[in-house]
Amino acid sequence: MTVFSKLLYGSLYAKAYDWVKIVDNSSTSKTIGLAGLVREEIMSAPCETSVLFPTNGGNIHSFTALTPCAILDVLTPPYSDDLGRPSTYFSDSPIHSLPGNSTNDYYILGFTY
Repeated sequence: MTVFSKLLYGSLYAKAYDWVKIVDNSSTSKTIGLAGLVREEIMSAPCETSVLFPTNGGNIHSFTALTPCAILDVLTPPYSDDLGRPSTYFSDSPIHSLPGNSTNDYYILGFTY
């Protein structure tokens, strides 16, 4: 799914993640339950429309209102359980013990379907 998000008014805190891909000996990519932080910012209207792509750019994302606000989120194609695009919620847990992860750039994501 590609997500277009436009903050219409107010301000919010946005976090976005991408799955971390690993490559095995056969050179095929696999997605594991590890996500890398792509974006963490406070957004205030007016601001640019953000675009989140299916495999990079922070498609796994969350918004937290800091003031009364409204955001227009356009998802394409839409959610569909039958086609493998369920609507889900997640919680994130930073991983502090990975080498080179002093800034908490990696998280384990737990999903609720």
